[in-house]
Amino acid sequence: MSTLADQTPDIPLITLHDGSRIPQIGLGVLRIDDEGVVPVVESALAIGYRHIDGAAGYNNEEGVGRALAATGYNTGEQRESLWMTTKLRDSEQGYDSAMHAFDRSLELLQLDYVDMYMIHWPTPFDWRSGETWKAFAKLREDGRVRTLGVCNFMPEHLDRLYEETGEYPTVNQIELHPTWQQRDVVEYCHAHDIAVEAYSPMARGADLANGVIERIAEAHGVTPAQVILRWHIENGTIIIPKSVHTERQRENLDLFGFSLTPQEHAEIDALDGPTRAGHDPMTFTYA
Repeated sequence: MSTLADQTPDIPLITLHDGSRIPQIGLGVLRIDDEGVVPVVESALAIGYRHIDGAAGYNNEEGVGRALAATGYNTGEQRESLWMTTKLRDSEQGYDSAMHAFDRSLELLQLDYVDMYMIHWPTPFDWRSGETWKAFAKLREDGRVRTLGVCNFMPEHLDRLYEETGEYPTVNQIELHPTWQQRDVVEYCHAHDIAVEAYSPMARGADLANGVIERIAEAHGVTPAQVILRWHIENGTIIIPKSVHTERQRENLDLFGFSLTPQEHAEIDALDGPTRAGHDPMTFTYA
C-alpha cells in the first residue's frame, strides 16, 4: 500500500496522539466557490499537496469531491496517499444531526471515509460539543473517520470537552500568525498532546507587509510569505495556506531550502500583538 511518505517526501508528517500522521502543509479552500474549487484542488494535487482542508460550511464540498474523482484521489492507493479533512456545520451539532450531516459530506466528497472530522466552532453560548463528539466517536469506530479534531477551541472548551467525553481531540485548528500567536492556547495544546493547526497563517496577507518579515525574506532570497510559513514549520505547527494560483501553491510548499536563524525566529516571535484577523470563538458561529 502506498503511504503518505512515499507520495510527499518533501512534506514532513506530524504524528498525532492516536498514531495518525498528517502532512504538515495542506491546502485551505475557504471562500472558493463550488465551481472554482475544482481546478484549485486539481492543481494542488498535481504539484504535490496531499492534504486538503475543507468544511461543510465552505459550501464547496461537491466541487472538492469532483476534483478528487477526476484525479483518482478518491479511491485505491491514491486515496491512501491523501489526507482529507472536513468540518461539521455549527448548526448541525448534536448527535443525530451530526450523523446525518456526515453522510451528506461523504456523499458530496465522493469518499468512503475522511481522515479528520472537526467541530468547526465551540459555540459556548449553545454548547453541544459533548453530544457531537459521541457521534464523531461512533463514526471513528465505524471506520468512516480516521481521527477527530476541533477548531477554535480555547483551553476552557477543551477542558469541558474532556470532562464530558474523557477525550482530547488530536488537533486544534486555530487562527495563528505572527501578530496573533495565542501562546496560552498553544501551550495548553502542547501540554495535552494536541497538535496545533494554523488557519490564516499569514493573517490573510496582513502580516506580509512588515519590515521585519520583508528584511528576513530579502536576506534569504525568498518571499515574505515563505518566511512566515517557514516560521510555522519550525514551530511544529500544521499549516493550511490558501491559494487559487498554481505558482503560489508551489511557493507555499517550497519551505525547506532555507532556515531561519535563531535571531530571525525570535524577531518574528516578537511581532505578537493584541489583534486577531478573524472571529472570536466565544461569540461566533459559522454556518
